[in-house]
Order: sequence, then structure tokens, then C-alpha cells
Amino acid sequence: MTLTALLDLAKIAFIVAGAYLAVALYMRLRRPSWTPALQRRRLALLWAFLVVAGAIQVTEDVLGGESAPVDRAILLFIRESIPHGLNPLFEAITLTGSAMALVPLTLFTVALLLLRQHRFEALLVAASTIGGASIVYVVKMLVGRERPRLWATQWYWGSSFPSGHTLVVAAFATALALSLARLRPAARDTVVGIALTWIALVALSRLVLGVHWPTDVLAAACIGAALPLAISLGVEFSRGR
Repeated sequence: MTLTALLDLAKIAFIVAGAYLAVALYMRLRRPSWTPALQRRRLALLWAFLVVAGAIQVTEDVLGGESAPVDRAILLFIRESIPHGLNPLFEAITLTGSAMALVPLTLFTVALLLLRQHRFEALLVAASTIGGASIVYVVKMLVGRERPRLWATQWYWGSSFPSGHTLVVAAFATALALSLARLRPAARDTVVGIALTWIALVALSRLVLGVHWPTDVLAAACIGAALPLAISLGVEFSRGR
């Protein structure tokens, strides 16, 4: 299992390095005006490639059935390690990733950004959240993975892969963190830290409640974070900034 994990990490590193070199070469030869933006946003582009490659690798493992033993072992470990008395707390955390919470929060955030004339940031938050929800619906219909049945759990719509709560929270939180970092660069580390903490807690809550497999939330977090990163970088490079 360790050797397989190392090979997967090496594969991801190879994909990320190859994708970055291909993009850099393309910009140098065909889009030289994008080069300054690439130099400034090199780290963000690498992160985008990393989360995309991670999502692809996890999805391959899920579709091939290779992740099942590890998924089961991790879920049972979490079940045995976290006191059941904390379930109400995790139920509250998972609620922050529901449509009941995210729809009004997204509408409020977009409206506030528009009122303050931050149109790009408003578009980024709206497009990322709507795009994330759309991806969840399509992938759930295509994959059709069964949810865990290791213990009695609450019923949720759709298949297990990917975790809709995790993916949409990752899309919204990442988009908001990118927006606030653009508007308040000094607060970048703080907003990124808060976003990552929120995503991690929602992902963990889905596992504690037993309604998703670990690979469901891992792929969801990668896809959700990649979407606003891709949108932001695409716009920035097209502007040549």
C-alpha cells in the first residue's frame, strides 16, 4: 500500500510539473504578454494543477475500486476515535455546507461585493459556487457510488461521490478567500487559513456522520478549490496582468 501511495504521489508530481512546463512554454511562444502574470502567479498556478491532479487521481481510484479498503479502514478509525457525544457539533458544522446556509450566504456576499463595486470578485464568488453545485449534480449522476452503510446514518440525496457539502464549501470559501486576498492583501494568510479550516471541518463532519467515504471528501475538496483558482487565473492571464 505504501509503494502504491508513493507511485501515486510521483504520478501527481509528474503531471503537475509537465502541465506547468507546457503552460510556461505556450505562454513564452504564443502569449508573451501573459508572462508577467505567470511570474507573479506561479505558486497559485502550481496549486491549481496540484488539486486538479489530485482530484483526477482520487477519481481514478474510486472508479477502479482501488480505494475501497482504505476508505473503509479510515472511516471505521474515525468512528472509533471521535466520541459520539460530539455528533451534534459535527451536525452543526455540516449544516454550514448545506444549501440552506450557502445559498443566502452566497447571495449576501455577491450583493455586498457588487455594492462596493468589486465586480470581478462578485463574479468569482457567484460563478464558483454555482459551478461547484453544477459539478456536484453532474458527477453524482455519472458515478452513482453507494454511500457508506457501516452504521445507521441520516439520508442524503444523491450518490456518495463526490461530497456535495465539501465541494461547494470549498468552491465558495476558496473564491471568497481569493477575493478578500485581492482586496486586502495584508489579510491573505488569515482568510486563507479560515477558508482551509472551514473546508477541513465540513469534510471531517461528513466522515464523522458516516455519510461519505474519505475519497468522496478528498476529491470534492480538490475540485471545489480548483474551480475558483482556474477562473481567477484564467481571467488574470487573459488580461495580461
